[in-house]
Amino acid sequence: MNSIRIIAPAHLHVGNIDMNGDLGRLYGTVGFTIDFPRTIIEISKSSEGIEIIGNDSENARKYANIIIRKFNIDDGFKIHIRDNIPVGIGMGSQTALSLSIGIGILRLCNMDFDMEELALCMGRSKITALGINSFRYGGFLIDAGYRINEKGSHVPPLIFRQDIPEDWLFIVCIPEKPIPKIMRIKEREDEILESLEVMERELSCELSRIVLMQMMPSIIERNIETFGKSITALNRKLGNFWDEFQSDIYCDPIVSRGIKMMEKFTYGVCQSCWGPTFYGILDSEERARKLVNVMQRFLNENGGGEVFYTKPNNRGAISEWSGR
Repeated sequence: MNSIRIIAPAHLHVGNIDMNGDLGRLYGTVGFTIDFPRTIIEISKSSEGIEIIGNDSENARKYANIIIRKFNIDDGFKIHIRDNIPVGIGMGSQTALSLSIGIGILRLCNMDFDMEELALCMGRSKITALGINSFRYGGFLIDAGYRINEKGSHVPPLIFRQDIPEDWLFIVCIPEKPIPKIMRIKEREDEILESLEVMERELSCELSRIVLMQMMPSIIERNIETFGKSITALNRKLGNFWDEFQSDIYCDPIVSRGIKMMEKFTYGVCQSCWGPTFYGILDSEERARKLVNVMQRFLNENGGGEVFYTKPNNRGAISEWSGR
């Protein structure tokens, strides 16, 4: 029996460029694609309707049903989730899962599809295109946000993509204690975004200048020191904008202390999206291993959590057939 295996990478947010909107667009998202964690699923046709094996089965079933209804598919499918990006921690779990399921089903049925249409029908990529672009291309990514009054009708266009140098490493910390708090924020996300105050024009101009004149040139030049300073600055300035909902620059005191500690050992540090995931970048595997131990001790003393380091992903998701 034919089956298809999809391996989709996670992503990390740096931040949004323009929350002012006086130029006709909002957001504009900056972020990275990383090699771990991953969502890995295997899909084959089934005579038993929709069968789901593995974690996050409720969401997987929802996405499968959306595709089946949208494309008038009569077949059943067995979906085996071999591995998945943890849910609700700012690393793109739902975009990876939904696109993997959608693409897997449509390819099994030999059906043509448009990737952007697929993402939108799944309810993804309406505000930011980081998830879909990480899936398609990998690398370091910047999108242009969406046109005001056209939210959800188009995926924000990709305006910059660059391979992340292979010797740059990401130290990723996922503290456990703040997760319930972050989940409560995410439950109110639509309400928060609808009532958000307009960003001062001066701040948006400053963020844009950091991206254009510091961040983009330094990754092209592989200058990790300048690049690290730029992502730290952008993320921190945005933290001040969001502090009404986070209670501080970062989402939780554990994250604030962890970032302060990590900053001593890395070139740049950021909170990803609402958190609680935070991360740093460096260019030495030996230093990365040592820092993992340091940060794991820190999390163990502050409610637990997970720390790891990972390489960048510059290729996006991959698919593999078996049984052909």
